[in-house]
Amino acid sequence: MMALRGALIGCGFFAINQMHGWRDIAGASIVAICDRDPERLRIVGDQFGVARRYTDAAALFAGEKLDFVDVATTVGSHRPLVELAAANRVPVICQKPFAPTLADAIAMVRVCADAGVPLMVHENFRWQSPIQAVRAVLDSGEIGKPFFGRISFRSGYDVFSGQPYLAAGKRFIIEDLGIHILDIARFLLGDVSSLTARTARINPSIAGEDVATILMDHESGATSVVDCSYATKLATEPFPETLVELDGSEGTIRLSLGYQLTVTGKSGTHVTDVSPQLLPWASRPWHNIQESVLAIQKHWVACLASGKEPATSGADNLKTFALVEAAYAGAASREPVRINDLLR
Repeated sequence: MMALRGALIGCGFFAINQMHGWRDIAGASIVAICDRDPERLRIVGDQFGVARRYTDAAALFAGEKLDFVDVATTVGSHRPLVELAAANRVPVICQKPFAPTLADAIAMVRVCADAGVPLMVHENFRWQSPIQAVRAVLDSGEIGKPFFGRISFRSGYDVFSGQPYLAAGKRFIIEDLGIHILDIARFLLGDVSSLTARTARINPSIAGEDVATILMDHESGATSVVDCSYATKLATEPFPETLVELDGSEGTIRLSLGYQLTVTGKSGTHVTDVSPQLLPWASRPWHNIQESVLAIQKHWVACLASGKEPATSGADNLKTFALVEAAYAGAASREPVRINDLLR
């Protein structure tokens, strides 16, 4: 089978991981790259041996025969680029945050559906192998029916040195990080009916919130707490680990610091090391995120080959995006927010 021909739009900070991932996949290759900055084009093109380079996305679509495009730009350009891909009948992966607003996200999903074009959001945290291990235990029935969850990401890591634009936005931790943690909550406990949120800005040098606590009611009857912080200084820096607690009718799951998975259930208590693989091009402590990039790209290629809808399709991601919007609305009003009211 011929490898799928893909193009990467956006050659910035995170796109290097995507390029490494594509290079490791036998069923796909990046044949062209696009960025408005010629220097970034040169750096990425030279590093990965991609000769076909564009500074204009319309020229990219006109000049290449593509099986997919990977959009790794900042959020403001996502809608026009996704619409351009749909107009050219090219399947598209879009980096998160998916869109500036929920209305934009709904429009992007609709335009791709109308064009018959697959659309997936690069919501990669759920693809981290420790999170997948938690899901596998749930699916096994070992702890029975889950009724409570806590998904936590608390750190004092300086994310602004590598991505200084994060300090300037009026929205920060929920939009940039919390969206992943909210998606994990949906992945593990199902869709959400309502939520209540509180936020705070501890770091005076940034414009947005750097702490968020969100209480959610799931349609399954479970309750979860999602808590995120970039203002938490600990003896051992946990970045970038997501910690998980799940209580079920027959037992518990705890994903703790150092990727230790403790399961107490029907067959007793078992402790397993579920540390992510350190890929040859990865580096600690980012390796869990880098491994998940490769995992989601493999999923995308498999879905294109089979015609199956991706697990993190645009349509599915609307439900996660709605949680982000609900969290900001709830933090502002200090009142519970019903999720279906946002998706109508």
